[in-house]
Amino acid sequence: MTRPLLLVLLILLSPVPAHSACRELDVARGFHRPAYAAQADAVVEFFGHNFFQITSSRGTKIITDPMAPGMYPTPDVTPHAVTVGREHPNHNYVEIAKGKPVILRGLGNYGAEWNKISTTVRDVLIYTVPVYQQQFGNALKGAAFVFDLGSLCIAHLGDLAHKLTPEQIKAFGKVDIAMIPIGGTFTMPPDTAREVLQQLKPKVAIPMHYRENTALLDMFVKDFPHKYLPTHSYAFSKAALPAPTQIMVFTPWRMRGYR
Repeated sequence: MTRPLLLVLLILLSPVPAHSACRELDVARGFHRPAYAAQADAVVEFFGHNFFQITSSRGTKIITDPMAPGMYPTPDVTPHAVTVGREHPNHNYVEIAKGKPVILRGLGNYGAEWNKISTTVRDVLIYTVPVYQQQFGNALKGAAFVFDLGSLCIAHLGDLAHKLTPEQIKAFGKVDIAMIPIGGTFTMPPDTAREVLQQLKPKVAIPMHYRENTALLDMFVKDFPHKYLPTHSYAFSKAALPAPTQIMVFTPWRMRGYR
């Protein structure tokens, strides 16, 4: 095999996205925005609380904040990576993951310090944004995770409890889909979450950390375009994302009829 042909093959087989969906301003001049087909760029599944699975178009599976059995049915998951934004059994039950996934913890020293993460798992760039969560009125460190799929930018805001600073907004980048907590007490309440939506301006917002409290949902979705999905799973494509921010309320896996 000739050297030029080998170089071409290495470039084609490289798992690193050639285009950044989250940080387009950081992409070097000369890169061209790809044309997006109306096919699934990612499948998002909701298992309850802050627990999601994101599957890229190339089949890379990432689970977020896996929770211990008890509150919701426990799914069978074999991810390539697991992210943990808070060191609590409702968020860090990594034992649920089968196989040998990469474990990415946003906090160190039992939650006392931030872990700076910026790594690529197969075709997905994963990085953290330091935030604060809330514990009975006291601010504690927390971690939000951003998933750059090359075509889509997905942000999981963890147990965020406050409006974002300009530095945090810049760190998130151009978010297409945001998983956003609305529960209050341990996270921000619906009114603050609505302000964060105005800051990030995602195309799609998925509420979490509300334990099927329909009153919290009603406060959050008011005056925003929104829809309630009868399923826990949805396939997203860049080309089909809504123009103004739309809130999509998922039904947790194996839970039906609560609304």
